[in-house]
Amino acid sequence: MKFVDEVKINVKAGDGGRGCLSFRREKFVAMGGPDGGDGGDGGSVYLVVDSQLSTLFDFRYMAHYKAKNGAPGLGKNMHGKGGEDLELHLPPGTLVYDNETGDLLHDLTEPNQRVLLYKGGMGGRGNARFATSTNRAPRHTQPGTPGESGTLRLELKLLADVGLVGLPNAGKSTLISAVSAAKPKIADYPFTTLVPNLGVVQYGGFKSFVMADIPGLIEGASDGQGLGTRFLKHVERTDFFLHCVDLSSLQEGDPLENFELINAELRKHAPHLADKPQMVALTKTDITEVRDETEQIKGEFEKRGYRVFPLSAVTGDGVKELVEAIGRDLEKLRAGGDEPDEGESVADDWSPV
Repeated sequence: MKFVDEVKINVKAGDGGRGCLSFRREKFVAMGGPDGGDGGDGGSVYLVVDSQLSTLFDFRYMAHYKAKNGAPGLGKNMHGKGGEDLELHLPPGTLVYDNETGDLLHDLTEPNQRVLLYKGGMGGRGNARFATSTNRAPRHTQPGTPGESGTLRLELKLLADVGLVGLPNAGKSTLISAVSAAKPKIADYPFTTLVPNLGVVQYGGFKSFVMADIPGLIEGASDGQGLGTRFLKHVERTDFFLHCVDLSSLQEGDPLENFELINAELRKHAPHLADKPQMVALTKTDITEVRDETEQIKGEFEKRGYRVFPLSAVTGDGVKELVEAIGRDLEKLRAGGDEPDEGESVADDWSPV
């Protein structure tokens, strides 16, 4: 399915039904009086978070959504049927903006979250409601009130525990495919990955976390170079970053300089991203030239205070240790504690989904 992370839609709640003008007519009943019923209320519009969704693709080719109107009232004091509510199912992490004012209406982050977006109109009163001692045959009714409506801008920011960052072709897609059921396109040329990929990684039996592969980060990304800022927003909600560094000849430039280059782009996009915890994965250690440089480069990163994990997603070397460390750190972060020591372990077994 195509990845879509921003759309504009028009949404309207249902209008209330008109009240009925009716008088009771039965044999042997003189002057039966008014018996027009009220109109039904219009259907409301609700937003529902659906964890099975990961894109706004369903809204790409359908821009207008409307709940059902309330039915008009009927004689014999029968009220009209209420309009059916409309539910719009959205992926977790969707931001709902008023397109006219730019105001944020809802931030949908909780699974199965259900919020009222627009309320349906009220049904109008039938003429039976207006009968009084001095006006026994009212011919007045009310129309239903219109339902609320508006134009919305939906923006998706993926919810993930770990964000994979690094230059194109650094091994991010291969890694996420090795530790989860995600199946991104993998090839030996830059910008193979054109959309973010989410994968659920299991560790320690029944524990898991969500990893996101964010494509398109190069020098100048925050200014629109490469894939530009289109996908940078998807790293804003991650708990920490796993920075993939490629030491092979496929990656030009000094590894440390490339590392700082990506961090600078993250910082320029949103200053708070610089404060997030970060690990370093030295990828493609199955290549001889990479293995020869790994220890030296690892030491350079460790001098700067980063924990480093050499690994090969192809052979699986070092992958289990990395997953265990990520699980350990996430548990510490969620508990509000400091990062754990490098020697700690929280998982005896690990396996991809």
